[in-house]
Amino acid sequence: MLREVLHSKIHMARVTRALPHYVGSITIDEDLLRASGMRVNDRVLVSNCRNGERFETYIFRGPPGSGAIEVNGAAAHLVEEGDEVIIMHYALMNEAEYAQNRPTVLIMGEKNTIKQVMRYEPGP
Repeated sequence: MLREVLHSKIHMARVTRALPHYVGSITIDEDLLRASGMRVNDRVLVSNCRNGERFETYIFRGPPGSGAIEVNGAAAHLVEEGDEVIIMHYALMNEAEYAQNRPTVLIMGEKNTIKQVMRYEPGP
């Protein structure tokens, strides 16, 4: 059996742009993608800490070092520039993969720089 479990998370990133007329997705700084293990076209769940809105979308690559967290398309109506968001990436894993999984969590600082990197330990 496969279970959908947390693979990685970007915690408390700030939205740098909301572009409702752009092709849908979330654009994330390439450096953050690399550090978290997320990839272009991966599906993510985004939670807006200001208003509680949650939505799914897929990832576009942003310029490295840009700090870009841009919400595009219809989902742009659910955020405002400056909102703090949590971006969660899940993966399907079997029991053996789950036992080895240590989700990477990026705690964000000013201008969407990485303040801390954590790993979650698997539970029972």
